[in-house]
Amino acid sequence: MRLHTQEWGTGDRLAVLVHGIIDTLPRRPELALGHSLGALALALAVEELAPARAVYSEPAWRLSGSAGGLDPAYFTFFKRSPDLLTSFSRPRDAAEGSHRLAAERQALDAWDENTALALSAHRLVDHTPEKAVVPSLVQVSDPSTLVSAQARAELVRRGFEVRTVPDAPHAIHRDRFDAFVESLSGWL
Repeated sequence: MRLHTQEWGTGDRLAVLVHGIIDTLPRRPELALGHSLGALALALAVEELAPARAVYSEPAWRLSGSAGGLDPAYFTFFKRSPDLLTSFSRPRDAAEGSHRLAAERQALDAWDENTALALSAHRLVDHTPEKAVVPSLVQVSDPSTLVSAQARAELVRRGFEVRTVPDAPHAIHRDRFDAFVESLSGWL
């Protein structure tokens, strides 16, 4: 499987954003952030990756979803029919919606859909980590189809800090960037 990797900037501090399978990532970054299936990949590799801190944004740890029906293979339909994305978008206005859809299509073009197909067989397994291996923050959108209120309480019990981002869709970092950054405030 090929992973699309992009680097930005230079400096002494390293942060990685995990968006799928993570074989190409450097070890011991200061921060590792995974969104959705990337949060699942990060949770499975956090011990080996050994970041100083981890952020799990809208983690897809329970692939069956709260209603029991989320199969990662469904995500391949988005690549084949990107117009389906509009039904999952909550833009504030038409310009924002158009920009968001263009960004999503660009990401889908670079995405290897085999990552979702590989995870399909594991959809009924709960991959929620037993404990926070490194200092860990879980960002949850509100409403969230992946992390219930009960799961949030359990994550806190397991040593995770959980922050809810009100009125945010699944892609908090993209669709509500200011709220995403605010939810990181004081934690990094």
